[in-house]
Amino acid sequence: MSFAIPLNDVLFTAAKILFAVVGVGLNIAGFLGWVERKQSAVMQDRIGANRASIFGVTLLGLFHPIADAIKLLTKEDFVPKGARGPLHGLAPMISLGCAMFCLAALPYGGAVQFSGRAWDLQPIALSMGVPLVLAALAFGVHGIVMAGYASGSNYGLLGALRGAAQMIAYEVCLASSLAGILFIYGTLDFQEAVLWQASRGLWGIAVQPLAFFLFLTAGAAVTKRAPFDLPEGESEIVGYHIEYSGMKFGMFMMTDFFESIVICGVITALFLGGWAIPGLDLQAMGALGGLLMVASFVGKMMLLLFLLMQLRWTLPRFRFDQLLDLGWKNLLPLSLLNFIATAWVVYLWR
Repeated sequence: MSFAIPLNDVLFTAAKILFAVVGVGLNIAGFLGWVERKQSAVMQDRIGANRASIFGVTLLGLFHPIADAIKLLTKEDFVPKGARGPLHGLAPMISLGCAMFCLAALPYGGAVQFSGRAWDLQPIALSMGVPLVLAALAFGVHGIVMAGYASGSNYGLLGALRGAAQMIAYEVCLASSLAGILFIYGTLDFQEAVLWQASRGLWGIAVQPLAFFLFLTAGAAVTKRAPFDLPEGESEIVGYHIEYSGMKFGMFMMTDFFESIVICGVITALFLGGWAIPGLDLQAMGALGGLLMVASFVGKMMLLLFLLMQLRWTLPRFRFDQLLDLGWKNLLPLSLLNFIATAWVVYLWR
């Protein structure tokens, strides 16, 4: 019995994964480095990043992400005395790798007809895509704990333990907040959830508005960015990556951006209709429909990233006890009550 896979399918799948990781992940992460500077500058009445230039052209500071990459790649990779060498280098790879993997499971588009066959634009199509993404995000905490432990620094270890406590608390909230909407969809497949919304012309945010806000809040905490940046918090406390420099530090920084992209991608797929555009049958439009699908999905993601950036530069940092209270005593009970109420409404409706 032969299970040979056509070469075209292999190449197309590889191209989709490359697009998700490089085209979406790396490019948007670099762009967010510029957005973070410029958006905060606008909100604080400053000029913002405008120093990096090429032949005297600054282009609104858009060359700063390139300058950042060059600086991180050429900066000395310092490993402190007493550090556990292999684990010290493996920790940022685990954190960044888990976030990169999640990007390949998001539904950037549906199936479109082109050249006499159907092409699925989701890089990795899985019937259990939602729990897989949540599990991969949760696994990233191992990189944080490993970084603190491998640094040989008590300060770094304390930052890692703060990060682990925060991630565990809000990963529970992430999963529980999605229970209601997934119960309504009747599937754990991202693509099926998008098709449910497209077929009914009804987005998930209209069906489960409380779940949307709960997931958005928990997702912002999982990304470890202000006002939930207690694992790092360089301005006040010592973070888990205190003993990292060069590109290893850059990988931890990129992980936060990648996780923000993943969270926004999950929200887009489950609450904002995914790649669907109301009033248009994109699957019947061939290649043009495929381009519109990807543009719709990425555009919704960018709007959510803009919202997260607004929150990042608006709200002050929580105390650690406040952060854990918000997760365990507020978000989790609300998400469980939301699920119970959803189950009863669906049961009575049917």
